[in-house]
Amino acid sequence: MNAQDFSFLKELVETPSPSGYEQPAQRVIKKQLDGIADSLHTDVMGNLIANLKGEGDPRVMLAGHCDEIGFMVQYVDDCGFIYFAAIGGVDPHLSPGQRVSIHTSQGEIPGVIGKKAIHLIEQKDRDKVINLKKQFIDIGCSDREEVERLIQIGDPVTFAVGVQKLQNDRATSRAFDDKVGAFIVTEVMKRVKDQGGIASDLYAVSTVQEEIGLRGAATSSYGVKPDVGIVVEVTHATDYPDVEQSAIGRVELGKGPVLARGANINPVLFKLMVDSAAKENIPIQIIGVPRATGTDANIMQLSRGGVATALLGIPLRYMHTPVETLSLSDIDHAISLLLAVIKRIDKESSFVPV
Repeated sequence: MNAQDFSFLKELVETPSPSGYEQPAQRVIKKQLDGIADSLHTDVMGNLIANLKGEGDPRVMLAGHCDEIGFMVQYVDDCGFIYFAAIGGVDPHLSPGQRVSIHTSQGEIPGVIGKKAIHLIEQKDRDKVINLKKQFIDIGCSDREEVERLIQIGDPVTFAVGVQKLQNDRATSRAFDDKVGAFIVTEVMKRVKDQGGIASDLYAVSTVQEEIGLRGAATSSYGVKPDVGIVVEVTHATDYPDVEQSAIGRVELGKGPVLARGANINPVLFKLMVDSAAKENIPIQIIGVPRATGTDANIMQLSRGGVATALLGIPLRYMHTPVETLSLSDIDHAISLLLAVIKRIDKESSFVPV
């Protein structure tokens, strides 16, 4: 990944966007696509929908969700401590002792999620998980009135960590799930434009509210009316300790993006993606998913009269933690694969399984 692309990825991932509060991240993507897309608009749900016109049918939609997990301010006690609830699937093991940022109308307010010192915890309680509703944020204020001059109920909160490069082309951050998907679909549209376009009408959609029920995918798929849809997500890597590979599959960082195969996936589109990878010498990995995938692909497939759907995943370690870890080369290979696939789709393509 070159420095310019990494800079865009870093800016997007570090821009706060818990489910329902995605507008800052959408503005980052919109800035990238201004002057690239033939049309660019945000729907009432907050999905950002970019279109690059081709020769007409079929309509091809690429989608990645830009929302991340986080917290929401719910209550301030008289001593100035802030109680919160989870937005999306947050592991309560992880939050005590973490630094956080509260995103307010006045700007970002730093805070910490308090944790009683181990010296003060009775032996029998040391292995217990602290219930999320009993955890609190300390921003350094002395009373409720001081806090309420700075924040409002409903303000979103994120872990206060950003992107950092590790060894061997790997990087770690909060919120790679799934801003990396939104990054990839944005980059694909930019490169299609640079390369002169494709036969199909192309839609790049940064969807919202995936983490709380695949909500943005439902409305955007209905609105775009795609014939073909490819969702770009993260998927569980299984190449680190204490992960049961036999239950998920062998998924390794740096071995290429992952194609899901199963009932949620159109078999003709799946074969096109596998064949395109082989022809372009792009490494891929395959996992079997015998039911709905639990991603935007599930919703997209069932939109209107049905959509020929595929799911492309970026292997990710430590999902839904502040230290999600991936390989940058897998991102590059995902972009190359999507470019190869959509160039092979034209008005003669049929995705009806026979």
